[in-house]
Amino acid sequence: MKTSKVAVLRTTPATVRADYHELLNLAGYQEYLPKDAETALKINISWHFFFPASSTTPWQLDGVIRAMQTDGYDLSRIHGCHNRTVVIDAHLGERENKQIDVIEKYGLENVHLYEGEEWIHIRDAVGDLTDKFLCLNDVYPKGFSIPKRFLGENIIHLPTVKTHVFTTTTGAMKNAFGGLLNEHRHWTHPVIHETLVDLLMIQKKIHRGVFAVMDGTFAGDGPGPRCMTPYVKNVILASADQVAIDAVAAKMMGFDPLKDCKYIRLAHDLGLGCGNVEEIEIVGDKSAAQENWHFVGPFKEMTFASRMQHKIYWGRLKKPIEWSLKTWLAPWAYIASVLYHDMYWYPRKSKKMMEACLQSDWGKLFQNWGQVPETDEGFPEVGVASPEYVQKTADLLKRSTRVLLTCIREAPEISAFKKHPAGAKR
Repeated sequence: MKTSKVAVLRTTPATVRADYHELLNLAGYQEYLPKDAETALKINISWHFFFPASSTTPWQLDGVIRAMQTDGYDLSRIHGCHNRTVVIDAHLGERENKQIDVIEKYGLENVHLYEGEEWIHIRDAVGDLTDKFLCLNDVYPKGFSIPKRFLGENIIHLPTVKTHVFTTTTGAMKNAFGGLLNEHRHWTHPVIHETLVDLLMIQKKIHRGVFAVMDGTFAGDGPGPRCMTPYVKNVILASADQVAIDAVAAKMMGFDPLKDCKYIRLAHDLGLGCGNVEEIEIVGDKSAAQENWHFVGPFKEMTFASRMQHKIYWGRLKKPIEWSLKTWLAPWAYIASVLYHDMYWYPRKSKKMMEACLQSDWGKLFQNWGQVPETDEGFPEVGVASPEYVQKTADLLKRSTRVLLTCIREAPEISAFKKHPAGAKR
């Protein structure tokens, strides 16, 4: 008997709102998300600049909120939820990806977890569950903290369909990474698969309900979650099983979830969800779920940055360099990432990579978001593509410089050095 269910639908801009509403109910989301609980919409920002397939789309966020409103959820109990990383500016990202436009349209609270929120020690939050962790006790011998507001909340993850240079694919399980780990998340990269499994254990313990809604209107192939080749795929997925939705998405991309995605296999073997697509009930458009996009994956044509990351975390640079990432010297890596991705790759290569997607109906809808007619069904008119939409190099460099300065100023190692200069030097 198949116990895990994943809903899959094809969609268009003209029907996307109705499609998201149907999708959520096909996946039975009301069974898993109690209406008397607060609900966090865990928005994904993999890049603060817009890049197709990289981050939560505005129609994905809009479709989920509108569906919940239609089905009787109290919008005052729903909030947007963002984490911060040392190389991604979430405030810039929510503007550039037009997520804040949707949040403000529906009048939702917008929570940035690193700004005024209380964090609680993991053992105080989940108790003896910590004894079952695969790796986090070794990575953080003194423990770590998670947002206190998560305790008892529902959470809806809003990832996109894409590949990832650390985990082959990324989706619902990886979307918890930023929100649940406080500082020094990069310490887990050498054991990233085990980390995602530990985080899923935590979610099942602390949340009233866990659900995922994945947007594949754009899907990304290559060295994701940023420097990818995006494609228009016109599909959306939803499930209460975080392992199953990631498995179905991985299969559609052309991978074997249990062989190619270690984090899916580990979670499946521990009974945290179903990673065997043959054992998952597909509802909605079954033919869409059977598509094989034959993605090449993240390792065939890696960027300079991704090659260096692999050498540092798993290769010949591990011994001579990785130690520095656990000291006050760590900001060198954050600076290098911003210099490469924001100041080199995006200005030089993103326009060519985005060109076809920006000319698509989804690309036009994104460019004209908030300015085109809308109905209960969706967006019957998407407007025209703007030849000037891709930002000029000079403007990008200015923005990237601000991101770089913020990255240095807010790096946890720099903060610790400022607070305890003597200790930081030892």
